[in-house]
Amino acid sequence: MKLSDTIEETFLALSSNKARTGLTILGIVIGISSVIVMVSVGQGATSSIQASIESTGSNLLMITPGALRTFGAGARSAGGTAQSLTVDDATAIVNQVSSVQYMTPEVTGRYQVVYKGNNSNTSVMGTSDTYPQVRNLSVDQGVFITSQDVDNVSKIAVIGPTVVTDLFGTDAVASDAIGQTIKINKMEFKVVGVTKAKGGSGFQNQDDRIYIPYTVSQRYFTGNKYLSEIDLQISSPDLMTSAQNDVTSLLLSRHNIADSTSADFTVQNQADILSSISSVSQTLTILLGAIAGISLLVGGIGIMNMMLTTVTERTREIGLRKAIGAKAKDITFQFLTEAVVLTFSGGVIGVFLGWIISWGIKYFNLYQTQVSLFSVILAVAVSAAIGIVFGYYPAKRAAKLNPIEALRYE
Repeated sequence: MKLSDTIEETFLALSSNKARTGLTILGIVIGISSVIVMVSVGQGATSSIQASIESTGSNLLMITPGALRTFGAGARSAGGTAQSLTVDDATAIVNQVSSVQYMTPEVTGRYQVVYKGNNSNTSVMGTSDTYPQVRNLSVDQGVFITSQDVDNVSKIAVIGPTVVTDLFGTDAVASDAIGQTIKINKMEFKVVGVTKAKGGSGFQNQDDRIYIPYTVSQRYFTGNKYLSEIDLQISSPDLMTSAQNDVTSLLLSRHNIADSTSADFTVQNQADILSSISSVSQTLTILLGAIAGISLLVGGIGIMNMMLTTVTERTREIGLRKAIGAKAKDITFQFLTEAVVLTFSGGVIGVFLGWIISWGIKYFNLYQTQVSLFSVILAVAVSAAIGIVFGYYPAKRAAKLNPIEALRYE
């Protein structure tokens, strides 16, 4: 039997009952589009997290007080509330670890910020003049903190664009805030700069942040000499591991700790954090795809159900074909072709629909999505495979029919 004849017979058979064919294809369309959308959401989340981490700086080592704690399911977190890091530690690191290019100390907290009738509870970070280099931060208007501001314990502030909106109104621009006096924890600060927008959400929103000299934070807010974090920018990605080991050894020595497992600080590598988070995101992407894949399984069962029904309805036709010389492999190929055409058609439509939905989710800022070529090719391949797998049994059943009994079937 010629391939052209098989294709012609396939379309005649499928078009003979358009409603049933359409509903069967719809099951595959829903399954494929669900997989595309779910995977694109997972990949979009992974890319968004990676971009967010990378935007905070490059070649970063982050030193926090307290030991690294392990929670359920392998989640890890630094102590954070301990007090063990000082400016002397930070200075020693810069002087003795040659691979450190920039260093910035941090003293963080959340305080009430007020300007006239407007107020906001905002993250306030005490830092130094090197913060923009370490954390890849840019100033939109005005200037950033200078070393002189740190030495003089100057009550000046650099604010993020979200803070500008919260305190000065939704129509305010960066220049409106420069030179104004705001109150942080009931103390007056002069705004000298506004940072460029970087994006984020919740407590990690880098635009909803105020920067002041760390000496001011220590003197007026925390009342002690300790730091919340020390950030280091290493001169080369190749030196990250050695720098991490050097910093760890130095701080252990300075804190008179012989056993590294008893360290009162944690040195975290940005690359390790990024790798861990990416691994979790990829696992979630696979999970989302697997959940959506259940609908593909249901669609495949629908294909099998339709093909078994078709075999029953066309029993006399099969008997007639066999009587005039059609071989078992011709019958098998005919019904397999019909199953593959059904699933492949549904797969193509499902990919297009999934791409449209993913694009719509991203366009309306509902969630970050990213459709990859691999997921599209995989979806189409899976749809064709489903046609073969779920169409094989009905096809073999049709091929095994006895022609005499088939002709007698009513």
